Amino acid sequence: MTYRALFLDIDGTILQPDHTYTASTQDAIQQVKSAGLEVFLCTGRPFVDIQNLASDLGITSSVTYNGAYALYQGDVIFNAPMKKEDVEKMVSIAGQSQSELVLYTTEHNYFTSLTNPHVEDFNEVFQLHQNKLFTTDVADKIVSASAINVAAHQVKDFEITDDYHLSRVNVPHASESYDVLRASVNKGVAIKQMLHHLNISPSEVIAFGDGMNDKEMLKFVGTGVAMGNADPKLVEYADFQTTSVTESGIFNGLKKLGLVE
Repeated sequence: MTYRALFLDIDGTILQPDHTYTASTQDAIQQVKSAGLEVFLCTGRPFVDIQNLASDLGITSSVTYNGAYALYQGDVIFNAPMKKEDVEKMVSIAGQSQSELVLYTTEHNYFTSLTNPHVEDFNEVFQLHQNKLFTTDVADKIVSASAINVAAHQVKDFEITDDYHLSRVNVPHASESYDVLRASVNKGVAIKQMLHHLNISPSEVIAFGDGMNDKEMLKFVGTGVAMGNADPKLVEYADFQTTSVTESGIFNGLKKLGLVE
C-alpha cells in the first residue's frame, strides 16, 4: 500500500501524560517525512498553543480546534466558526451551573472564568497560554469550545442543537471536561477538505488517535489506528490498535504498516 499523508492527534497520542513525547515518536515522524509523507498534527488543541511542539517535530501543517481550522504550510484551507447565537446560548448555560467554558478563537483562548480552580486545573493539564476572559464582542469569532467541570446530568444541556455533542476528554486529570463537537465540523470533515486541496485519496492516508473526538478521523481515512490507551469505544472505528502512548504506540503502529524500521 502506498501512503501519502499521516494525521496525528496530540494528547494521548503524541504526548504522554507528563506532556513529553518519546524519542521513538520523533524518530517515526522523521522517518515517514523522509519517505515523502505529508505529516499533520490533528488535535482539539488551539493552533496558537501547538507551535512549539510543531516546531520541535518539524511539522508545518495542522488541523486544530477539533477540525474547525486547518492549515497547510501556513495557508488556511478550512475555517468554520461557530454561530454567534450558539456561543451565547452555551455561555448562558454555563452561567446557570457550576460549569465553565473555554471558547477558542484562532488567536486566543477565552474563558468564562480565569480563577476557577477547575479552570486552573484544565490549564495545568493542557498548558494553555494565550488566555483571556470571555467578552461578548468575540462571540462571532469562536471556532471551538470545551466545557469544564460538567456533571454527567448536565452534558445534554450543552448539546443545544442536533449538530452538537460533547465528547469526554480522554486525558488523566481532566475527567469532567468535554470537547464541544459539531457533526458538521470535526476532524474527519477538515481532513476531507485538506485531502481535496492536496489531491490525495483517503485510502492513501493514516491517522492515529485515542479519544472519541478522533472517531470521524479514523472512520474517514484509509487506515485508522487507535492507541493502546484509547477510549474503548474508539477502538471499533479503527483498523487496528497499537501500543499505548507510553509504549511507542506511533512507532509500533507505523512499523506494523512497514513505514519505519
